[in-house]
Amino acid sequence: MATAKRQIDTQEIVSSWRSWLLALLLVAALITAIIHWGDVKKFAALMAQSNPLWLIVAAGLQVLTYGGLAAQWGIALRKGRTPVSWTELFRLTLAKHFADQVIPTAGVSGNVVLVDRLVRLGVKRGSAVATLLLQIIAYYISYALGALWVLVVLWWKDRSSLLLTISVLVFLIVAAGVPALILWLHRRGQERIPKWVMKWSKVRNFFKLVGEAPGELVRDPRLIAWLTLFNALVFLADAGTMHACLLALGVHAPLSASYVAFMMA
Repeated sequence: MATAKRQIDTQEIVSSWRSWLLALLLVAALITAIIHWGDVKKFAALMAQSNPLWLIVAAGLQVLTYGGLAAQWGIALRKGRTPVSWTELFRLTLAKHFADQVIPTAGVSGNVVLVDRLVRLGVKRGSAVATLLLQIIAYYISYALGALWVLVVLWWKDRSSLLLTISVLVFLIVAAGVPALILWLHRRGQERIPKWVMKWSKVRNFFKLVGEAPGELVRDPRLIAWLTLFNALVFLADAGTMHACLLALGVHAPLSASYVAFMMA
């Protein structure tokens, strides 16, 4: 009886938590729309004078970025023997990006939506967490490689400067450090973390969450390599989207300029 009661209480808490999250997302979306209403009007004015063919190209490239993210999740989930249909994953990318945009928490809100939705689709929680961690690892590895290529492009175009080089190197260190930290935390576990840090409930819950991810998935080098490749292609599609928008406005610039601007942003 006690176990059944605890399960019911847990379900009620999760249901309440989801309701509050949905309400928070809707309120944040409304506030964002009100704050940026002037930008919306400017955007509409630019759309009116843009080349529609290039806008179609930009839209197509942007759809590919969502497809690339869904493909990464699909590969990781199949590897974990918990496949989900591509249609569901594509819709999930839209929900994740919406959450990330309306609640700017460095992607945390979207990650919560991702894990919660995958679990509701029947994916084991460990596999859902592993999918999230793998996508983060692949993102930062591909970002580190992209930052290196930015330095090469700037040097090749004779546009490099000390300030830009230092900025890119700092980003490179962070981008390389994040996946290394995730893998280290997953391998070492809670015993290597200072006790005063583990006193915080949120920290304990985070390490517990990371620990649920199967090690054979999170530390699979071949899987990480494939996901990194897909994420690099997503970066290229994003840069291509920016370049197509410039062409739609009649601005002609080299593709390398769009790539460097996107990666630096």
